[in-house]
Amino acid sequence: MTTHPDPTGVLADLDAVIANAPEGATGALWRLTGAARGLDANLVRLRPDAVIAEHAEPVLDVLLVVVDGAGRIDTEDGSHRLRPHSAVLLARGARRSLTAGPHGMTYLTVHTRRPGLGIGAGPAASPAAGLRVGGGGGGGESACLLHRVCPDCGRLATESDARYCSRCGAGLPD
Repeated sequence: MTTHPDPTGVLADLDAVIANAPEGATGALWRLTGAARGLDANLVRLRPDAVIAEHAEPVLDVLLVVVDGAGRIDTEDGSHRLRPHSAVLLARGARRSLTAGPHGMTYLTVHTRRPGLGIGAGPAASPAAGLRVGGGGGGGESACLLHRVCPDCGRLATESDARYCSRCGAGLPD
């Protein structure tokens, strides 16, 4: 995965990132890095006919721009064809699914930076809040959610049966 240590100026030639990615590579090919940034961005490649199941991002609006290939996005208002240079605003809370075309699809997502996952007791609004082993909301240890954390971008899948990351398309751990 190509990153850039200095988030000022030109960050990447996305065509070169795609061209230089190993054949068959999927998931995040590039991501924006740097501690002081206010945005997250990922260049994601989906294999031919891959599907990212219906989901909703509960916190962030996401801009999705198709860079290469084609596919379809299904939203609450219908199905929409995607091709290079299609730009879609995915409003927080809106349900959607993505399907890559027969030659795959590569897209850029951009959204406000989300704080990283940490270990330890988090605020009540954390994704794992209220999920306890041993019943009840008061005792026991937090349920392990590592199988729902994307190994490429760190997003926690909100769906318990998710197989792919809804942010970057990478396969989730089994």
